[in-house]
Amino acid sequence: MAKNRDDEKMTREEAGQKGGEQTAKSHDKDFYEKNGEKGGEKTADTHDKDFYREIGRKGGKA
Repeated sequence: MAKNRDDEKMTREEAGQKGGEQTAKSHDKDFYEKNGEKGGEKTADTHDKDFYREIGRKGGKA
């Protein structure tokens, strides 16, 4: 929870949570889908198939 007193600062975690809550209030599901798609495309551009193979291997163990 964010601090209200001037002598206490918010932690990074608190500030991030506050920002995330505000973003969720002002954006819909489509915003998050587009954002995730962009991230997936960027990851695919910067990693090779060995990267995905390793992720699949780790996921298979879980």
